[in-house]
Amino acid sequence: MTILDTERWAKQVFTGRWQPAGGTPAEVVEPATGQLLGHVGRATPADIDTACAKAAAAQRAWEDTPFEERAAVLRRAGQLFTDHAEEVVGWLVREAGSIRPKAEIEARTAANECFEAAGLPSHPAGSLLPAADGRLSFSRRVAAGVVGVIAPFNFPLILSIRAVAPALALGNSVVLKPDTRTAVCGGLVLAAIFEAAGVPEGVFQVLPGDADAGAALVANEHTRVIAFTGSTAAGRKVGEAAAAHLKRAHLELGGNNAIIVLPDADIAAAASAGAWGSFLHQGQICMAAGRHLVHESIADDYVAALAEKARTLPVGDPNTAEVALGPIIDAKQRDGIHRLVTESVAAGAELVAGGEYDGLFYRPTVLDRVRPDTPAFRQEIFGPVAPVLRFSTVDEAVEIARDTEYGLSLSVLSADAMQAWEVAKRIPSGLVHVNDQTVGDHAHIPFGGVKASGNGGRVGGAEANLEAFTETQWVTIQGPIQQYPF
Repeated sequence: MTILDTERWAKQVFTGRWQPAGGTPAEVVEPATGQLLGHVGRATPADIDTACAKAAAAQRAWEDTPFEERAAVLRRAGQLFTDHAEEVVGWLVREAGSIRPKAEIEARTAANECFEAAGLPSHPAGSLLPAADGRLSFSRRVAAGVVGVIAPFNFPLILSIRAVAPALALGNSVVLKPDTRTAVCGGLVLAAIFEAAGVPEGVFQVLPGDADAGAALVANEHTRVIAFTGSTAAGRKVGEAAAAHLKRAHLELGGNNAIIVLPDADIAAAASAGAWGSFLHQGQICMAAGRHLVHESIADDYVAALAEKARTLPVGDPNTAEVALGPIIDAKQRDGIHRLVTESVAAGAELVAGGEYDGLFYRPTVLDRVRPDTPAFRQEIFGPVAPVLRFSTVDEAVEIARDTEYGLSLSVLSADAMQAWEVAKRIPSGLVHVNDQTVGDHAHIPFGGVKASGNGGRVGGAEANLEAFTETQWVTIQGPIQQYPF
């Protein structure tokens, strides 16, 4: 039995039931082949407003549902993700262009996010406070209300479920707007799973849509929290719009993450870590290693090892072959990657490997002899490109690594882990990995960046999720009515 029967969701959105939307249906396209896989509903701003009103009407009863029942729904959802993992993986491969191991990570993480969130309803939700006058005084966490989630195309399932699951577990209703390019694996699969898990009608809704639908979700009077994952440029607009309505926006944005290779590092291991960090999922990851800072004494060997990996990694259709890299999501994204590569070479960078594409398949690329102002080093690439800059001293490496508007993930590689940690402590970053590459996430860890990469760890782990999706309320209770002098 399938969980994503095409006949159920074709040209539909999910509002607690499957129904058409007001916009022209969006095509579901396999980027590797260009094949049309179907159509999904495309929500208009009016559809978003209707969904938010429905979510607000359903939210209070869901929050009042006994915590054991909310936890049970999340556990069932996690088990459904596990039971239907093969089907979910298939959609991630075909619709998102994921290689199979990456898709399997997403499906497994989605289940774990649900299992982790199932513990939140029974988590301590307040504090008993001192009260000098004998009254009972305490604080408690209450659901924020309606949570709007806007998710991107690159890790569509993880970047949706990591906000959806804890928000639901804590008694909120949720309206999810996935990217239309990955509306099935990043949206409708969640609708089907949570419908089967028993979420009441209206509590969770999925409406794929364009930027105008996202703007409507942010502006709607019923949404109190916005969880957005996407580019820094778009995130700034979301943050500004949310602030105008005095609502919280949790922003997980772009990154241009440094991997620093100190002179005593094992070159073969470092090149392996660097290749994975730059080339996984075609580099379409906010945590991807976009800047390789390598000590000049080992740079020649490091570049040679990294370039050899780039030349030999297989690129192709992940649905029909065992490949290391699949397709870029669309031509616009591919062209942006190639522009940065060609501009960098024109500015003096040495093209050591790659720099070519066939359709949406972009070869893993290594650029050597880059400078701090080289376009592919300075800007977030979001593609399979590894720019290598050579440094002379640790202080120089730290200064260059700090010289960016971003602060998401950082890697430092060394034979001396404590020395690497001392270097890492000098560089602002939301995530730090000593002797590992820059890409990593788990359901139970607080995730988020600093500076232009976002506004901190707002998802992952009980503390971060409680902060993200609840409000703190102060309550006092006493027997007789308090007497006052007038």
